[in-house]
Amino acid sequence: MGERTAHVRDGNIGVTLEGLARVIHERRAASPEESYTARLLGGKEDSLLKKLAEEASEVIMAAKDRDHDHIRYEAADLVYHLLVTLERYGVSIEELAGELDARHR
Repeated sequence: MGERTAHVRDGNIGVTLEGLARVIHERRAASPEESYTARLLGGKEDSLLKKLAEEASEVIMAAKDRDHDHIRYEAADLVYHLLVTLERYGVSIEELAGELDARHR
């Protein structure tokens, strides 16, 4: 587990996800030696997928501990790695939103 983030304030999830997805997309052009995101996007498939599974497990463990701040911290890691996975496989966040919208209509 990394160091927990101090002084977290509520944000706008749509704006945040759109901005993060844009940065992840832009990192496709970055050097893998200089960008962790570029390494995940262009590296071995299993490396990214293992990281996604690891982050999901960490959310589960934090939830079992009922540790609010830890859940938030690990959930942020999971969402980041999920967005990287979506970018790697060409699924836009707009498509994801459409899928979610279709499920609750």
